[in-house]
Formats: sequence, structure tokens, C-alpha cells
Amino acid sequence: MAIEKGRSGNPNGRPKGTPNKATKETREWLAKLIAKNQKQIERDLKALEPKDRLIILEKFMQYTTPKMQSVAATIDIEKLTDEQLGSVIDEITEGIEI
Repeated sequence: MAIEKGRSGNPNGRPKGTPNKATKETREWLAKLIAKNQKQIERDLKALEPKDRLIILEKFMQYTTPKMQSVAATIDIEKLTDEQLGSVIDEITEGIEI
């Protein structure tokens, strides 16, 4: 008998989205390590070539800025009024020289 999706053998287990203990401890350890070595990290960054510095800074930014996600939009053209259709066309062609 298969287990239903969304149910486990331990219904009182860790709530969804809660990191496990090892992950939490590792993140805390890394945060402390970085805080203790902040000046050295800054010196090391300054010592890098500009290209390499940008690569490292980009990697750091992955943990501090939200990631953009693609969005798919579907439009049922048959249901649009002429005014709505014109508005969609205007938005799509904005900035395009014809």
C-alpha cells in the first residue's frame, strides 16, 4: 500500500520549510566564521583581479538578493475586447521602431 502524497510515516515530524538541525548548525557556524574573518575577506577581495573579484561578489549576491524567476503568461486572444487587444499590442511593441 503506497503512502499518500503529502503524508509520511511520522505525521508529527518536522514542519515543512523548517531546516534540519545539521543545516541550521552549519549555517550558524558559517555566519560566525564570516563575521570573525570579515576584515581578512575584504583584504582578500581587494587583492584579486577585478574580473575575479566580480565573480566572487556575484556568488555572494546569490545569498543576499532575491532571484528573478521567469513568468509565463498566456492570453486567450478570443476573449479580449478590441481595446484590450490594442493595449496588449502596444505593450509588446513598446520601444520597437517599425
